[in-house]
Amino acid sequence: MSLVSQFKIRQAVQKIQIGEVIAYPTEAVFGLGCDPLNEEAVYKLLAIKKRQVDKGLILIASSLAQLEPYLLLDDAIIDRVQKTWPGAVTWIIPAQSWVPEWLTGEHASLAVRVTAHPVARQLCEHYGQPLVSTSANISSKPPATRSWQVAKSLGAHALYILSGRVGTLRQHTSIYNVLDNQQIR
Repeated sequence: MSLVSQFKIRQAVQKIQIGEVIAYPTEAVFGLGCDPLNEEAVYKLLAIKKRQVDKGLILIASSLAQLEPYLLLDDAIIDRVQKTWPGAVTWIIPAQSWVPEWLTGEHASLAVRVTAHPVARQLCEHYGQPLVSTSANISSKPPATRSWQVAKSLGAHALYILSGRVGTLRQHTSIYNVLDNQQIR
């Protein structure tokens, strides 16, 4: 990445640190993200999307180590997920009891992914922990695949938009339940 890109990533991290919601490129679409442990930021993100909290959210990370504190893991689960990460596969994994309801929704599990997208990965690395990641759109509307689409559809929310190209995936990432390997999406 260029120095300008590194500067922009640092700016985005600063926005996350002060509780703001940002938009950034991911494997398939632009994502909205924030600090998963900042309740106010998560509810701000949900309000922007007009999404119900009971659905739960996805966390992305730059490594499994960033996700481990949130999850109930055993060797079989670790082996299964590491075969697909980093990559465009999201796994639903049982969550630790302390994980807030604003992340899990009505579930006892959490959707997580170690991202392969270079910008999203850099964001997580520089932030030092996972980020909430959900498509940058109003619920039920088409997701944005370009930064100008984010600005057009969500610009009224004064988001920090980290420009960049989305990955080559032409649809949302796949989601699997780690306990039974069933594909959810």
